[in-house]
Amino acid sequence: MAELLLSAILPVLFKKLASPELFNYYASKGWVNSELKMWEKKLKKIEAVLCSAEEKQLMNQAVKMWLDDLQDLAYDVEDLLEEFAFEAARHSSNPIFKNFTPVAIKFDLNLRSRIKDINRRFEVLYNERAQLGLMQENFGGISSTALPAQQGLDPRPPSSSLPTEPAIYGRDEDIKEILKMLLSDKPGDSNFAVIAIVGMGGPGKTTLAREVYNDKTLEHLKFEKKVWVSVSHNFDVLSISKSILESIRPTSSNLNTLNEVLDKLKEEIHGRKFLLVLDDVWNENYSLWETLKSPFKDGATGSKMIVTTRNKRVPSIMGSSEPHDLMPISDEDCWSLFLKHAPLSSMDNIDALRITSLFCERVVKNCGGLPLVARTLGSLLRHEPRVGALENILNNKIWDSPDPSTVLPVLRLSYHHLPSHLKRCFAYCAIFPKDYEFEEKELGLLWMEEGIIHQSTKQMDLAGE
Repeated sequence: MAELLLSAILPVLFKKLASPELFNYYASKGWVNSELKMWEKKLKKIEAVLCSAEEKQLMNQAVKMWLDDLQDLAYDVEDLLEEFAFEAARHSSNPIFKNFTPVAIKFDLNLRSRIKDINRRFEVLYNERAQLGLMQENFGGISSTALPAQQGLDPRPPSSSLPTEPAIYGRDEDIKEILKMLLSDKPGDSNFAVIAIVGMGGPGKTTLAREVYNDKTLEHLKFEKKVWVSVSHNFDVLSISKSILESIRPTSSNLNTLNEVLDKLKEEIHGRKFLLVLDDVWNENYSLWETLKSPFKDGATGSKMIVTTRNKRVPSIMGSSEPHDLMPISDEDCWSLFLKHAPLSSMDNIDALRITSLFCERVVKNCGGLPLVARTLGSLLRHEPRVGALENILNNKIWDSPDPSTVLPVLRLSYHHLPSHLKRCFAYCAIFPKDYEFEEKELGLLWMEEGIIHQSTKQMDLAGE
């Protein structure tokens, strides 16, 4: 959690450290501005290793303590910058007394002491960064200015078109709906139609697309070319286009420029009916999408693209006329999926019976209708097939379990694509106890009170309606 809070607060600190008002006010105190610049420099170097720290904290208590100390320091820096801003505003409203009032003199004396303490803590954390093996050159950073593709945030393995589940739970109607869209030949501006499957992380968008991709119903549609590409947040047109081309024509791997690849892809697609799946798309750049789709305009009528995405803006950018919103599955289906992956057959009869009778309601509640969570909860039990193990998993929740590697990447990627101000709103919710229920308006007012958002009461009222 510390890494999530830090990734939300650091962009705020960078903005405040670069404030012209702050710089102008302390122009006469050159030593203050030099300290602020030093803070910004060290924060950026520390920020670049947050991904490394986040991964290592799960197994290394020292790294977790380092993140906690860094979080405390970040909040102290923010508090001091807030005081700087207040002093600058007070000075601008009454510049006559400038630095000669008792309040100003007392503030300056206190300022030197606090800056000295922050410098000391910065130095300690900065040196410990290397001692803990948190090196920038080996890991992507969470830069406030870096593009998502540069961040190295997504440890999620690439998806495949090959089926991984012997049975799919709770998606019969969704499969029928997507197949109906594939069978439809509505006239449009292009020879191909884009079908978007939209949903939060974990409801099974990839699984649904995979089921449809392999459905025998499509055989009579006679797609001449079928291609599956795992995209994720790095929407690199050359890389994606090359992956598509190599799936169609493996001998094309020697082509390296975008122009060569697109020309060859256009040649391979020309006059042919294709089915292309782009899994886990985040791109909101319309120009990049226009470039990627250019070779497919020469495909045969009836061609289709299936796009899975968590970003609700993606379908409109890609021209999907009927996005399919993927809803959570039922509690009954969650329980069935959990049982499918839980090793009940390896337990003794008493333990297996107790799990089915005592934990059904709690399991489905923790799943929240997400197949990914149901599957992972069941598979976690394979590490220690006992009732006590399941009790611990349910109490700690899946992200605090000994093996969070399946669900955390899915949730983390959604978090990191939030704007920085929304990250702070999300991170603020960590102060509430488990299962605490709050009203939307109450939470909004708390955000305003803490200065996380700046919005009038009237606007908040409209937002809550």
